[in-house]
Amino acid sequence: MNKHYLLSKMKSSGTAYLCWFFLGCHYAYLEKWGLQFLYWFTLGGLGIWCIIDLFHIPTKVSNHNMIISSQIAEIEKNEKEEMHSRNMAMVAASKNN
Repeated sequence: MNKHYLLSKMKSSGTAYLCWFFLGCHYAYLEKWGLQFLYWFTLGGLGIWCIIDLFHIPTKVSNHNMIISSQIAEIEKNEKEEMHSRNMAMVAASKNN
């Protein structure tokens, strides 16, 4: 995957709160469609789940962003290793000349 694509997948707590307040679609915003349909079908757990989510949205967004951040870190690590091996190959080639 591309780093820029992954960066575009990062989510905001503010937007998640807006989704929660206006449409109750904060799970859809976090790309958890199964939970979203369950949330809608139970009417937010008859309001209980809705109130609990009021306090848990920042944690849910942080967890979502942490997964993406780890993927970005892995891509950057691979790029760094690739650059290092390329540099080592150039050094070895220059020593042979």
